[in-house]
Amino acid sequence: MKIALERVNGDYLFQATNPNGHHVLLDNKSKTTGEVQGISPMELLLMGVAGCSSIDIVAILNKQKINPTSLKMEVEGLRHEGAVPALFYQIDITIHLEGDFSAEKAKRAAQLSFEKYCSVSKTLEPTAKINHHIILNGDAI
Repeated sequence: MKIALERVNGDYLFQATNPNGHHVLLDNKSKTTGEVQGISPMELLLMGVAGCSSIDIVAILNKQKINPTSLKMEVEGLRHEGAVPALFYQIDITIHLEGDFSAEKAKRAAQLSFEKYCSVSKTLEPTAKINHHIILNGDAI
């Protein structure tokens, strides 16, 4: 796996590109002047957790011939403020699923993702407690 990164302007804006040509703009959200034009690296890390586990959950459910009609996530990371580096110590994830399948199948898919398959959350696990909560068809399970 490889990416390329290039500075875009004379400030903190960078463009990261993967081998397929897809790119993400990265910026320093704590800068004191100018407009923030990209995602902070720490926000990108949280997006990575959401993307990785979402892919896992859909793949696990698909293997059971289940295709959720909707999957959305909210991810909040708590950091040690004032520390350098300011690591995440806790990540809270709310998974919103919709579809015609049981709460047990939703719970098992999320559990497998976070405990076994999601490389991003497993990478963060040594420094951050990762909690997940599921809402299936509008009901907390």
